[in-house]
Parts: sequence; C-alpha cells; structure tokens
Amino acid sequence: MTDLFAPVSLGGLTLKNRVAMAPMTRARSPRNLPTAETARYYAQRAGAGLIVTEGTVISPEGSGFVDCPGLWSQEQVDAWQPVTRAVHDQGAAIFAQIWHVGRMSHVSLQPGGAAPVSATGRPAANSSAFGVTEDGTPGFVTASEPRPLATEEIARVVEDFAKAVENAIAAGFDGVEIHGANGYLVEQFLNGAVNDRTDRYGGQTIGNRMRFALEVVDACVARIGADRVGIRLSPFGRLHDLGDFDGEEETFLALAAELDRRGLAFVHLMDQASRGAPAMPEGFLQKFRTAYQGVLMLAGGMTLERSNAMIGDGLIDIAAFGAPFTSNPDLVERMRHGWPLAPADQLTYYGGEARGYTDWATYAPEGRP
Repeated sequence: MTDLFAPVSLGGLTLKNRVAMAPMTRARSPRNLPTAETARYYAQRAGAGLIVTEGTVISPEGSGFVDCPGLWSQEQVDAWQPVTRAVHDQGAAIFAQIWHVGRMSHVSLQPGGAAPVSATGRPAANSSAFGVTEDGTPGFVTASEPRPLATEEIARVVEDFAKAVENAIAAGFDGVEIHGANGYLVEQFLNGAVNDRTDRYGGQTIGNRMRFALEVVDACVARIGADRVGIRLSPFGRLHDLGDFDGEEETFLALAAELDRRGLAFVHLMDQASRGAPAMPEGFLQKFRTAYQGVLMLAGGMTLERSNAMIGDGLIDIAAFGAPFTSNPDLVERMRHGWPLAPADQLTYYGGEARGYTDWATYAPEGRP
C-alpha cells in the first residue's frame, strides 16, 4: 500500500516522498530579504519531498508581517537563489508561497502609512498583524481598517501576483503556491461573509466571489505554466474574522472543479480544526477529491498514522506538516524510524536569529555516533 514515504509525481517533478513542509511565517528576513540563515533553515528540512516556503510577499502593499521575505525586486530574487540551491542540493523540491494579506495588515507596514487594501472596507477587528508597535519595536498590533480595492485596481494586484511568479522562477524555485487560505486577500474575496462588494467581484454569487482567485491563478499559469502553480485553500476556516455564509460548501466545490480544469500542480487544503475552527463537514474532503482530480495535499493536525490512512484510502496524495518541522529538522527520518519528536517552541516562532530557528538538533539514537 502507498504510504507517506513513497515517491509521487507533482507537475513535471518526482518527489522523493509524500511529506511536505507546510508554509510557516518566521519573520527573519530583514528588509524583506532572505539571509544565509534562511538557506540553512530550509536545507536542514529538505528531507521532505516538497518544501513550501513561508508566505512571501508579492508587493510592499501585500505585507502583514515585519521582516517577511518578498519577491517583487531583483535584490530579493538574488537573495532567494542560495536558498533554492541549498534545498535542491539535498534532493528536495521547493515552491514559494506567494502572499498578499489584504486587510490583515497595519498602517505601520504600508507604504506611506496608507490603509491596507481588501475586498471590503470592514476591518478584521479581532485580529492582529505583526507590525510596529507604539514604542517602535516589532510586535502584534490590531489590524488597521482597510479600504476596498476599486474595480479598476484589481488588475494591478493580479499583475503583482504574476510578476512575483516570474521572479520565483528566476530565483530558482520549482513553482509557486498561491496563498488563498487563512483569511488573507484571496479568501477575503471568496468568503461571502466578508465580501460585501456590489461589482463583478461582489459577494452575491459564487462566480463573482471566485473571480479574483481564478484571475490570479490564470495570470500565474500564463506566466510559468500550470504544472508550476499550486494554491492553498482553507474551506470552512475562521481565522482572521472570517464568518460562515450560505453556499460555503458549494463555493469551494465549484472552485475545486474550476481548478481541476486548469491542471494545476496541486491544491493544498488547510484543515483549521487543529486551530480551533469547526471541522470540515463530514464527507466534504471526499466531495472535494471528486471535483478536483489532481494532486491533493492536506495540512492541519497531520500525524504519521493519519497521513498513511488518508494516502492509503486515496483521499490525499501528500501530507503537509507545519509546527513539527520548526523543532525537528529531521522530521521525515524521525517519523520513518519512530523516533520521538522535539516539542515546538512558540516563543521563537517569529523574529530573532538562529535560536529556535536553525539550532535544533537532529535525533541521535542510542548507540549511534
């Protein structure tokens, strides 16, 4: 039976196993530039068949975290190249997660202190960005009130995504994952409880709510090919002040069918039940799998046992692991051999230097030098 350690085809690649390192914000890229420590961090974790990077911002306007890497300038392309080489040297594939946070930002992060942009003018009043606090230091701050993108501005944002994917390929990435999950800009358009627009991107119909996501996908595919483009979604997610809405399941199944027609490298679902959201409805994953026939990846509370069961049943093709990879650079080998896992340290998730980032030890079994 196929399990987590079996190879799998993804686009034009053959991955050495079905373990993916999920995207995780680490906020260790001063001036939005990856560093030598970034290369070390990802190379240490390249036992995974696929690495999806931390959210990588497509434009200064898209930023919601201090010191997150970007992909809008040549300087950033150059800074990413040692990272992709280091991962490839370890035999893993690496996709850049391209990111626009939309309303999940703060004026301290925006060019000229402007309001963040979104599908809506309503703030995510109970959520935080990682910006500049009143004393001038980085920290969590309440997300600022956004302004809704004008209809004629949306093409500009779509072009920012498209330019970022070109930069990703120039930086040596095998492809990109569009961040369409966790309450960021793409999902602010998809979610009918947030999207209160009245134009052709407006929330009154599924087709209108999907329009922005599909325009972004199509623009990226046009630049680098469908086999290099994936997307992350979080059906029924509630992070960052998302609400439930009529037709929620129908929206994601319609989107699944549209993505299937485009022949993408993969779709990556984030199950937010592990983050306190309601579980996806019984049978939804199977329905999604029926609508989307391509490579399907799942993240959120994954374990070796759960991954093997779902891969064996044909529900998913790849299992993505997040927090365990922060503290276990050799996570794949630990799972393969049944070795214990080091607990993650949430205090070192964001910011800082090597401590809690690249100083985690690999496991040394008793009797092994």
